[in-house]
Order: sequence, then structure tokens, then C-alpha cells
Amino acid sequence: MPHAIRIHKTGGPEVLQWDEVAIGDPGPGEVRLAHKAVGLNYIDTYHRSGLYPVPMPSGIGLEGAGVVEAVGTGVTEFKAGDRVAYANGPLGSYSEKKIHPAERLVKVPDAITMEQAASMMLQGLTVQYLLRRLLVQPKKGDTILLHAAAGGIGLIACQWAKALGVNVIGTVGSEEKAKLAKEHGCTHTINYVTEDFHARVMEITGGKKVPIVYDSIGKDTWVKSLDCLQPKGLMVTFGNASGPVDGVNMGILAAKGSLYVHRPTLVSYTSKREDLVASAKELFDHVIAGDIKVGPRQQYALKDAAQAHRDLEGRKTTGSTILVP
Repeated sequence: MPHAIRIHKTGGPEVLQWDEVAIGDPGPGEVRLAHKAVGLNYIDTYHRSGLYPVPMPSGIGLEGAGVVEAVGTGVTEFKAGDRVAYANGPLGSYSEKKIHPAERLVKVPDAITMEQAASMMLQGLTVQYLLRRLLVQPKKGDTILLHAAAGGIGLIACQWAKALGVNVIGTVGSEEKAKLAKEHGCTHTINYVTEDFHARVMEITGGKKVPIVYDSIGKDTWVKSLDCLQPKGLMVTFGNASGPVDGVNMGILAAKGSLYVHRPTLVSYTSKREDLVASAKELFDHVIAGDIKVGPRQQYALKDAAQAHRDLEGRKTTGSTILVP
């Protein structure tokens, strides 16, 4: 019988259990796939901890890549043997096998490995909408501020921004991470442990500030990030690594220059299949062309997911991480 990581209560990494699970045949519109690699993402820790509540007991994980074993009635786009990947619900990618809606899958080109696909789908599609589909998008020659520039999303974003001719000021937590971010196209790095990122942004931009801030950190960077924005600038908050931003006085946006705030999610930006397919194609094309180099920097056995969570939350990882069944 196949195994999966499941949670029966919220808490720390210790609540992740290695359970036997029954996987039946796919129903109408579904496929059964055998995972070859599973992506580790920070949102997984939110589901595990209860920050983003889910019904219990529950599977966990939103991203995976594998091979189709069987298809249900009505599925015509996929067949047994196809290489596929996904970056969305339903939860349960931390598993050896999974039933998944066919409409939420994309085919993986032969030039991309399963390990690459699992390490870039959620993060890469996030970067795609951040840089290419928001109401305000960075233009060639712009300088933007990107927090967590050495993370999985950060390393892809640095490369994609460079391909667009956009300069990136990236915050990192160590000199090693600064070096890594620069190697992936980050124009300027700021070590937030030893430097005041607002002061450095002012220095780097000559006091002009930036038109867009991309922030996955949350409450710890919220106020100073707003101070880095030009009048009518856009604050994009898309994560809560330090905790959620709450109790916001909207008047602060007026006081700091008629600022805009956007809280997007990948679910919203890929809810239509045509958007999912088009976004994935653009991501795959950049990777195949060599504009974006991506692959797992850490790898754990799927049954060791708890240790992967400890390392992720302890900021011991860089770039993308995968779990292997």
C-alpha cells in the first residue's frame, strides 16, 4: 500500500505522520499519478501549523511532478505514461501516489526533468504572475525591491527580472545568501541582519525609492517596505514568513504617498485553465532557453518531511527543495 505524509492535528513538524493510504482508481475528470518528486513550499508550514486552517485529518503539499498511471472517464488531454506537474490543490502532494483533477495538470516538456518541475512549478508560476500579470508590472530599467532574494521564489525572480531588464535590490539573511542571489541575477543585495534595508534602498536609488516592493516576509518588513516605495508605488505582499500583517490602518497608505497594496495568490491567478497552461508555458520556455536556471538545492526523502520543515523554518535552506518518494 502506498504511503503519504498526513496531519491529524496542527502543530510543529512533529505532527507530520508517515501513513499508509488507500489510492483507488481515478473518477471522472481525474488522473492517478505516481510522484517522482514533490515540491516543498513555505505555505505547507502554514497548513501544518494551522495559520491556514484545513479540515483534519488532511494530506499536505500543493506541488508535485510525476507520471500518469491511469485516467478517469472524460479525460482526453492525458494518458498513462505522460509526464505531468501541478502547483495547486487539492492538498496531498506529500504522497507516493495521488488522485488529481486533470484540469489542474500540465504536461512537462522532455527537456525539463521531474526534479526541476517539482522544484519550480509553484515558485515559478508565482514569479510569472508577480512580474508579468499584476496591474502594475516592472518595466525595463526599473529598480524593484525583493525580499528573500535567495529563496526559491527569489532566485527565480532575480533571473526572470534580469531577462526583462529590471534591476533587483534583494534582501538576504547572510553573506552566503547574498552571493547566491547575485549569482542568479540580483543587482544589489542587502543583508538585513547587519544592514537597515530602508537606508540601503535610499542609498542605492539615490533617494528615489522603488515603484514596487515584493514581500513574502510579512509583519517584520511591512512598515519599512512601505517607506521604500515611491508615491503611488505598489506593495505586493504574498507571504507571511514572519507572521501575517494585521491591524493595518489604511490611512498609512495615504500618509506615505497614496500607495497601493495587493495581496495576490497563485490560486486566483491560475483559476482558469487557459491561464494555468499559458503561465506554465512561459515558465518552461524561459527554463529551456536558459534564461532561468532552476533545480533543487536540497533534497529529502519524502518520509523525512518533518526535518525538511525544520530546516525550511530555520532558514537553513536556499532556493528550491524537493521531497523524493
